[in-house]
Amino acid sequence: MRAPASEDGREVAVPGDGVGLAVQGAAHLVACGDLYLAFRGHPRIRLSAGWSSDPLAIAAAIDTSGADALRAIGGDFALAAWSRARKRGLLAVDRIGVRQLVYARAGRDLAFASSLDALIRHPKVSRELSPQALYDYLYFHVCPGPGTIYRDAQRMPPAHYIEFGPDREPEPRPYWSMRFREDRRPDFEALKERLVFLLQGAVAVCASGARSGAFLSGGTDSSTVSGMLGRVNGARPPTFSIGFDVAGYDEMRYARIAARHFDCDHHEYYVTPADVVAAAPKIAAHFDQPFGNASAIPVFYCARLARDSGVERLLAGDGGDELFGGNERYAKQYLLGLYDRLPRSLRASLIEPLVLATPLFRTLPVLKKVHSYVRQASFEMPARYAAHNLLTHLGPEVVLTRDFLSAVDTDHPQKLLVDAHAPFSASSLINQMLGIDLRFTLADNDLPKVTRACELAGVDVAFPMLDEDILEFSAALPAHFKLRGTTLRWFFKEALRDFLPPEIITKHKHGFGLPVGFWLTEHRPLLELATAAIERLRPLGVLQARFVDDLRQRLLPAHPPYYGTMMWVLMMLGLWLDAKRPQ
Repeated sequence: MRAPASEDGREVAVPGDGVGLAVQGAAHLVACGDLYLAFRGHPRIRLSAGWSSDPLAIAAAIDTSGADALRAIGGDFALAAWSRARKRGLLAVDRIGVRQLVYARAGRDLAFASSLDALIRHPKVSRELSPQALYDYLYFHVCPGPGTIYRDAQRMPPAHYIEFGPDREPEPRPYWSMRFREDRRPDFEALKERLVFLLQGAVAVCASGARSGAFLSGGTDSSTVSGMLGRVNGARPPTFSIGFDVAGYDEMRYARIAARHFDCDHHEYYVTPADVVAAAPKIAAHFDQPFGNASAIPVFYCARLARDSGVERLLAGDGGDELFGGNERYAKQYLLGLYDRLPRSLRASLIEPLVLATPLFRTLPVLKKVHSYVRQASFEMPARYAAHNLLTHLGPEVVLTRDFLSAVDTDHPQKLLVDAHAPFSASSLINQMLGIDLRFTLADNDLPKVTRACELAGVDVAFPMLDEDILEFSAALPAHFKLRGTTLRWFFKEALRDFLPPEIITKHKHGFGLPVGFWLTEHRPLLELATAAIERLRPLGVLQARFVDDLRQRLLPAHPPYYGTMMWVLMMLGLWLDAKRPQ
């Protein structure tokens, strides 16, 4: 069993076993007796004396207890271990999937690595693209796990492990799962004290051992992390913000409010369309799968600004919305969920036939809103959660060729949603949504975005909000403390009201969103880059030629913010294919 090393890594051979562990980039290798452990990230283990980041302690626990040791290992990590005496190996990733491991059958052996770029260097691992993964990318704008863009390669799901050896079939198994507990009678003051204590501790752990700074978008999470960093270090925390000189997109005002409030050593950079043209091909080439989230661009420039300022590790606020109920779609789904309180017979026999089938409800402005509400609310969860999907709205048969559609399962994205939703189907609506987002928003999207963009910029990154104690705190927090009516993050904001500036408490969520559609219509070099990249997709036989022309000539100018997203998703796919040249 062998994992190929990358060009910037080194391969460590275990004599006599025919096993190699690929140690890439910032990975580490330790030996404990006859057990070899390679890992990336920031793992730590819970011992009787408290948490320890000592790699030898982690290796000793795995040597003694095997996969059972994973229940006591926290932090973010991807690890591979091999015991020469037992002829047994162990692969595992952290609970939320901050780090990744990919694997594939290589003849009779198992090949594994921390990136697809390393994995496909194995001579027996196929570079053939998966048509289904291409379809799923166009649906989700990322390649959702556990599959990958390559037909035969898989990604380890979060909180899973694989045991392998001469007589073992490598099959991912869970060692932890998020379990919401909704029957508690909360003591607000006690919970508030506990949350502040946990946040401060998580930031202290993530910042230790490196010159650390923080992303600062001016939102609730980044402001909390920045303020806590100053508190634990007892010095001005270095913070880094990105702005856009476009009305409705620039959040720098809030970042400056937080920076003044916490007396930060603040740094700013305004991303331009020319920056996007320069960075997009680099981003596409650095990611090991097509990645269509445009905010990877500002994350990269923010991380590069931090590196140039002498920061070695950035603390990111990702995860707070998905643990405490901060995404705006949660409020919308609450309103749609009110429809479920009506008797099912009334909905099916009267309301839906009247509203959905009567032409007036699709033409008159006031009635159109009623039609839209009933149409969306009539879906059951989790189908309702993806009712506004861009590919579904455009129509797969309009976007994609008949031959390509015949080779894929167009229901596969919904099946993935059902699979992610199933463990939480009996939970409250907010916890159903949080459970889905742990997978699709965090593990598949936001975490790869930040980790890969920081890697490209040359900066380490850590996520205090995803500390295992904070995960457990969120799981036990009452549902109405996360979403109170349409009020997002009610408890978190109330608990931090004395810590955060009032303007941050009351602001609407925004983040590092890129004005893609506006710049595509205003900056000719960016449109030319996108057009050339999308043209490279034509020979694949995936896209309808008529749709490609209509997207640029009619749809994008008519509604830049909406159709600019599809232009970007297709552009990043074309740039990725051009950089990787898979089969």
